[in-house]
Amino acid sequence: MMLYRRSVTPLAFGLVEPVMYLLTIGFGVGSLVGTVPGVDVRYSVFVAPVILATTAMNTAFNQTCFDVFIRIKVDLTYEAIVPTPLSATDIALGEVASAVLNGLLTSIGFLAAAAAVGLVVSPGILLAIPAAALVGFAFAAGGLAVTTFTRDFSDFQLVQLVMLPMYLFATTFYPLSVYPGWLRPLIQALPLYQSIELIRGPALGSFDETALLTAACYLAAFGAAGMFIATRRLERLLLR
Repeated sequence: MMLYRRSVTPLAFGLVEPVMYLLTIGFGVGSLVGTVPGVDVRYSVFVAPVILATTAMNTAFNQTCFDVFIRIKVDLTYEAIVPTPLSATDIALGEVASAVLNGLLTSIGFLAAAAAVGLVVSPGILLAIPAAALVGFAFAAGGLAVTTFTRDFSDFQLVQLVMLPMYLFATTFYPLSVYPGWLRPLIQALPLYQSIELIRGPALGSFDETALLTAACYLAAFGAAGMFIATRRLERLLLR
């Protein structure tokens, strides 16, 4: 927060990609799609909450994945921390908390941009703020856990082999109904799908309590599992 008080440039740059997606896909592709069948909203309105969810995901995940890897393997930042009273668990909590905060602030900025271009159709969009924090926690903890297993920079190609297909198939640009029945449970098991469910419903004025509670519990459990793995792995890496 002290850094952001001095300059908001990092946050501004973090908004460039999601806003470009909103303009090119939401309005560009949206002009060809029109109204989304079964949802009865403009395509740009349908896509905006999803881009908000992916913004929280990407910001938090990238910070605990790529940035932490550099601090472990290249800068050796933690080598100066572990001799102090701080533990590996403290380091994990600090990294995840920082990533959640960063993802939350970027999501709030994107939400303001979406509101400015008229893509807010329900006051339920305000629930996207705590939802973005939960999404950020889940993917920050997951990213940290993944990082503890990476050996060199080439391993991040394997990470992208997971992240990119999930981004494309987790109902990011179309509803779940486009998939055949046998494939839908696999899509619903994706953490990004649950993140989208947590944000898109309230943003469009739909409050399915069962779906929202399921998504929230899923992400909380996913984040808790990531934290458990990350702290144990960090202890092995830093205190060996």
